[in-house]
Amino acid sequence: MNPQTLVEWSLYLGAFLHFSILLASFQVPRALDWKSALAPLPKLLRQLFWVYGAFIVGIIVAFGLLTLLLAPELARGGATALALTALIAIFWTARLSVQFFVFDVRQHLTRPLYRIGYRLLTGNLVALVLIYGGTALWLATR
Repeated sequence: MNPQTLVEWSLYLGAFLHFSILLASFQVPRALDWKSALAPLPKLLRQLFWVYGAFIVGIIVAFGLLTLLLAPELARGGATALALTALIAIFWTARLSVQFFVFDVRQHLTRPLYRIGYRLLTGNLVALVLIYGGTALWLATR
């Protein structure tokens, strides 16, 4: 398998991982009981919280769809492919950094399924950083 084909297939995996994150993210409001946790906040702050969440979901959908629809073109390279893969790598590197250095999830990992999900999410984030960061580096050095 030539390197370009390998990159293309890794990008398809990246698209799948984006959609798997979305499946998990739809469980978060119920699992963390956002309805009652956010209830004491003023209405505007509750609305901002939900709107920010919706925008993040939209970005993840866009990253997944763009990758799925354009994987062959991204693997071929060019300035746009490099810019998009670098942007996605930076996005997921920032999110992974938050996972390790900002979020304190210990009190919420009360069930085995939550602990498994958290580890799967972390692995997913690492994979996204490697896929898109590796693709961007490969494109930049060709």
